Amino acid sequence: PAWFDSPDDPRVWERVDDIPDAELWRVHERRRERMVAAVRTRLRAQLGRRGAPPAEVRAAEEVLDPEALTIGFARRFAPYKRATLLFRDLDRLRALVSSRERPIQFVFAGKSHPADGAGKELIKQVAVVCNRPEFRRRIVFLENYDMALARTMVRGVDVWLNNPLRQHEASGTSGMKVPPNGGLNLSCLDGWWPEAYNGDNGWAIGDGRLFDDLTYQDHIESESLYTLLEREIVPLFYDRSADNIPRNWVRRIKNSLKTICPAFSMHRVLKEYQEGFYHPAAQRYGALTAQDFALARSLTAWKRRLRERWHNIRIVQVNTDTPGVLKVGDALPLRTSVRLGEISPDDIAVEAYYGPVGVDGRIMGGQKTAMRHVEVGANGEHVFEGAVPCGRSGRYGYAVRVVPRHADLIDPYTQGMVAWG
Repeated sequence: PAWFDSPDDPRVWERVDDIPDAELWRVHERRRERMVAAVRTRLRAQLGRRGAPPAEVRAAEEVLDPEALTIGFARRFAPYKRATLLFRDLDRLRALVSSRERPIQFVFAGKSHPADGAGKELIKQVAVVCNRPEFRRRIVFLENYDMALARTMVRGVDVWLNNPLRQHEASGTSGMKVPPNGGLNLSCLDGWWPEAYNGDNGWAIGDGRLFDDLTYQDHIESESLYTLLEREIVPLFYDRSADNIPRNWVRRIKNSLKTICPAFSMHRVLKEYQEGFYHPAAQRYGALTAQDFALARSLTAWKRRLRERWHNIRIVQVNTDTPGVLKVGDALPLRTSVRLGEISPDDIAVEAYYGPVGVDGRIMGGQKTAMRHVEVGANGEHVFEGAVPCGRSGRYGYAVRVVPRHADLIDPYTQGMVAWG
């Protein structure tokens, strides 16, 4: 109850455990049967449009098995999505789809951009494999992929396959739509899947490593895909209890529902935007425009004064009492003298910026820590103190900088005013 109204509440999805395994599996099987029936109907129409012989059109009634493990692959056919990764070893694929005791089948669908020749070539390669006699009843490619077909597939497949080249997948929303429908994801660790995968709510292809040789990358990950299918996915699906229910498979479905559904929904996204951005922005708009834009005028005047005087800022000296050896858990003390001219120390913040040093001598992935104002020296220079935490071992560097500070300034770094030591 209430899952539709509160899809981002984990407590709602915990109730999945209360659903009897037999009931959940029975519903999923009916949805797979409906998908197979819909695929046959579309395939008949597809063959008819091509002018296929009547015997071939009639044979479309026999493609796919309503009770077999069904894997779906449907998306835009861009080269980086590697639609043909499954076809790198056709002998292993043939053994998988031709098994009488533990059959497996695939439904492909998708389109390429009209100007994407490489994408069209991928579709051609998939179609060629689908038309081979040994694969014709077990691997199907459907044309004219649209929202209706996507809905049919995510409702009915057992597994959703996604194998993009790593660091190319922006998100992967098709995979997010599968768990609420009782399907499981089989994906490379790219896009959304590294955040969602926990080892018990789907499967990961490969271990996330990147290789310079893309052919070798394809080889490694296709081997991982075949091995997962042969040793884990197929055995788990066909491991049935006395009442013909794959209990461990259903347990994985429930884990997928509980862990993925509350986290990956537009309801959660919009709530976070509203709480983190829209509502604060509305409050800020109200504050800036109140009393004939009094705050906006004051903040603008402050920025103008600071910009006119910013050139006078100088970080005169940075000192540190560096011990002989810094160990993890220590802190590196810093003391710096800053010449501010006519600028008040209340209008600036002094920060230590630190991080690991790359081969080019630059700080990589730096972090900041604030330094506090401690005194004004005899020469009028302001003294600030702070410390750089040594949280990890390695070669690190630091620098000191001055940035604007104001209670109503959202981001000091957008003003174009930073003075480095």
